[in-house]
Amino acid sequence: MYLSRTTSIYTKDCSAETERLGEALEAAEAVVIGAGAGLSAAAGFAYSGERFERSFPDFIEKYGFTDMYSAGFYPFETPEEFWAYWSRYIFINRYEDKENGVYSKLFELVRGREYFVLTTNVDHQFQKAGFDKNRLFYTQGDYGLFQCSVPCRRETYGNETVIRRMAAEQKNMRVPSELIPLCPNCGRPMTLNLRSDGKFVQDEGWYRASERYCGFIRRCENKRVLFLELGVGFNTPAIIKLPFIEMTAANPNAVYACVNKGEALCPNEIASRSICIDADIAAVIGSLLK
Repeated sequence: MYLSRTTSIYTKDCSAETERLGEALEAAEAVVIGAGAGLSAAAGFAYSGERFERSFPDFIEKYGFTDMYSAGFYPFETPEEFWAYWSRYIFINRYEDKENGVYSKLFELVRGREYFVLTTNVDHQFQKAGFDKNRLFYTQGDYGLFQCSVPCRRETYGNETVIRRMAAEQKNMRVPSELIPLCPNCGRPMTLNLRSDGKFVQDEGWYRASERYCGFIRRCENKRVLFLELGVGFNTPAIIKLPFIEMTAANPNAVYACVNKGEALCPNEIASRSICIDADIAAVIGSLLK
């Protein structure tokens, strides 16, 4: 199925489509949530604008950075400066800032239902909102984990304690050298467990989550499944978007729902069983709870 050739963009009334989504949710025997960056943005985790300017004024003044995401690719000259930037980044997105209720409301929608979450987000907001960790598959990593930069082993390590210290103790855009994380096995520098190249560590927890997700999908075959896609763009369509579309096409009892401001679309082949809502995710979720 070639999405670029057979795309339908829905321009129907959003309130009517939201009502259809509520009906599909009630009728579903299982719900598979696919969550992208747009969901966290709707929950208040903006990577640019006032939030970025408030948290990184010194880095903005020195380097002219315009947003958190692109600044993360800057080749800082020293590990002390690298970790000053990244510890602040992780602290506000993983440990400090609270979501504005979007994730909590989404949890209320699926509480007591058969559900599973597949997400490319790495900010841990699902678990913080109450979702069962055994029903979550974080495919792209976790801000809360370190891994060896080589990597010498397929292991990951929790980083909350040292990240909090880095954020609190840094001065002049530098962390104390003794806080720079080193691999406990080989002594080489640690890095974040984020999928950016072929060195990303898929540890035992990653594979267990993958097996649970695949098992859930197998159990849902031919059932009334709602594939609910929230804030998923086209950076990595092969992880959520295309599989959701293909599974909907293969299962005549399935419904595909795409909620995404500016990118609510679906292929013509499944248009009759699709719900595309071009609206703010927070507003849609709020409406579904009323």
